Amino acid sequence: MASDFWLIVGLGNPGKKYEDTRHNMGFMTADLLAERWSVHFADHKGLAMLGKGAMNLDGRTIKFFLAKPLTYMNDSGNAVASISAYYQIDPDHIVVIHDDMDLEFGRIKVKSGGSAGGHNGIKSIDRSLGTPKYARVRMGVGHAKRGPNAHDNTVNWVLGGFGPDQRKQLPDFLADGADAAEDIIFKGLAKTQEKFNGR
Repeated sequence: MASDFWLIVGLGNPGKKYEDTRHNMGFMTADLLAERWSVHFADHKGLAMLGKGAMNLDGRTIKFFLAKPLTYMNDSGNAVASISAYYQIDPDHIVVIHDDMDLEFGRIKVKSGGSAGGHNGIKSIDRSLGTPKYARVRMGVGHAKRGPNAHDNTVNWVLGGFGPDQRKQLPDFLADGADAAEDIIFKGLAKTQEKFNGR
């Protein structure tokens, strides 16, 4: 019997040194959702910080779990699979929020399934769940410089912070990411794609 709970997962890396880095867009958006819906995080088996809440929108109430994996990005799937198995949440009730270098900063795309696009957190979740068929809120962080040392540039980029201009835009961007996660749950994927993907 599948649970009627939804699971929203914000991806990032735990620890002070990763706070406010591009790779932690998912954590930042999860924190905003936690604030919005009064969710308190507690440890889940050492794999994730996990909280439980209820959203009231459009006259409906939907119960959800909100997770921030503690496994480091490349093993995010262990946390997601553990929570979804423990609470019997099917992949079609999972929303993953993550940074995406293929989109410029401030752009959001919503999708379900498809390729991991080189994102190690998503690759790990695909592997652990055995399917890519869960919803994703892709938060654009722009791209590192190409050319020599491309791999190192990419690592330094995603683990880098935001410039002053981006920092100003960040609160609105995170709010849009949180809205996109809520819209997927309340309005469905297709309507949410119409709203965000064309921007």
